[in-house]
Amino acid sequence: MLTLNEYKNIIDLNYELKPAAVLSEEEKSAICDEMLGVLLEERNEIAAFSYPYKVKRELIWGYLNQRMPNPVSPRFLEIQDKLFRSEILENGVVNVSSFEYKNSVALWQGDITRLDADAVVNAANNALLGCFIPHHKCIDNVIHSRAGVQVRLDCSKIMGAQGEPEPAGCAKITLAYNLPSKYIIHTVGPMVGTHVTDEDRRVLRNCYISCLNLAKEMKLRSIAFCCISTGIFGFPNDEAAAIAVGAVKNWLMETGYDIRVIFDVFLDKDRAIYEDVLKNTK
Repeated sequence: MLTLNEYKNIIDLNYELKPAAVLSEEEKSAICDEMLGVLLEERNEIAAFSYPYKVKRELIWGYLNQRMPNPVSPRFLEIQDKLFRSEILENGVVNVSSFEYKNSVALWQGDITRLDADAVVNAANNALLGCFIPHHKCIDNVIHSRAGVQVRLDCSKIMGAQGEPEPAGCAKITLAYNLPSKYIIHTVGPMVGTHVTDEDRRVLRNCYISCLNLAKEMKLRSIAFCCISTGIFGFPNDEAAAIAVGAVKNWLMETGYDIRVIFDVFLDKDRAIYEDVLKNTK
């Protein structure tokens, strides 16, 4: 497994704040036309742009999901980034410094790709290349799709150098590109079988510790966690939350590192679970 020191020179990890502006629908439609031209040519398909803007944008989303991590031109990255940053502004950036923290921990319900934390955590698969299913609503797809093709390209470089699947419980970091956050930390959680095992619990705990250790190594000051291994990976939501909170609080106490940790939930049931766990965990 590659360490940060072994891959930090393979990809760019130097964060630079890039300008963003809200575009008109006409401007976004023109960018979609140009992006579709490139994507359809790659697929050996004929371009047809008589669709409304929203249809074209859905096509781009699906094509980018399916696209292998092949190089793209500087022009493609320029227009992609312009479009994606406009969409991020339209969705609204959420300032994590405004949250109410108790012992460096906060709970927030909403879309993790809106948070301006130093890092957001992505629940990845062991190929680390994102989700290839068009329009899939998993967190892996959402994060890759809004950050840009650069994330898949960076992950491909890391995995090529590593030469083997990413072990569960470990973590890798890339730039977040078009997200409000600076970085994405990718971690692979356990996939539960018929029942949760002690090994599943150990691996899930390690996911949180690995992400925090990486954040500390990068000198980050805020990190937002999604609900790792719940959903299709099958970890029961309540037990996963208890492990997450316990791992984070123990790490903060043991290391004394000054970092703000946000537990980001999307579902009402997860918010209720985390509220209860946080209330009852010292």
